[in-house]
Amino acid sequence: MTAKKTMTLNLTDAEMRVLDELSARKDLTKTAVIRQALRLYQTVEARLERGEKFLFENDTTKEKAELMLL
Repeated sequence: MTAKKTMTLNLTDAEMRVLDELSARKDLTKTAVIRQALRLYQTVEARLERGEKFLFENDTTKEKAELMLL
């Protein structure tokens, strides 16, 4: 089993509301939501570093929008 470390995370009221909403919507703990967000961010960063693009496509209109990360 991977050793785990504890950290304190300070969030604004708005950030905490988002975390609460995602946690409820996904039926996950707040910790699980943060872990999923980290894995997603890591995946996106790795693919962008390989020169790939991150796109959203509207199913109806087929319009595409590229997500640009700073």
